[in-house]
Amino acid sequence: MSDESREPFKRLFFALNCAPAQRREIAQWRSALQLRNGRPVPAENFHLTLKFLGAVGVAQIAEVCTAAAAIRTPGERLTVVLDRLDVWRRAGALVLAPQQAPPALLRLVYALEQAMLPFGLEQAPREYRPHLTLARDYRAPVPESATTPEFFLRADRFTLFESRKGRYRALAEWPLIDPQ
Repeated sequence: MSDESREPFKRLFFALNCAPAQRREIAQWRSALQLRNGRPVPAENFHLTLKFLGAVGVAQIAEVCTAAAAIRTPGERLTVVLDRLDVWRRAGALVLAPQQAPPALLRLVYALEQAMLPFGLEQAPREYRPHLTLARDYRAPVPESATTPEFFLRADRFTLFESRKGRYRALAEWPLIDPQ
């Protein structure tokens, strides 16, 4: 067995973080749904994934960060309107998603995908579907809601997170707006 196969790694993903006040607002709205199915995602973990990297060797993280820092960002704050409640049956997830993904978000995701290609981290390419996960192991129809969801996730930076034992920790972040 080579030393490389025993190299320590971290489970990483890029995301737009959710502001604390917005996390509380979304968690309260989710509470009103009175879910009787699935495992609620802790509000402190609410985010909008841009690119899941999976297991990344600790030695590679600095290079991943350098590649992310070189990405040409939208140059403006991103606003994603989470206005659709949906169930992803195969994934067993209850999600908030945008009816329409903003073009600047899709360009950022594409730029991240391109920047991460040299690292060979992705097993199989997937179509990007922006979402915020409300519950996992969800095996029921879309719940009825007294109020239509309409959350404006506003981000002025994107973040590299580590996922460890159900907790997410920010490792690095980059501005979406060019510093003057």
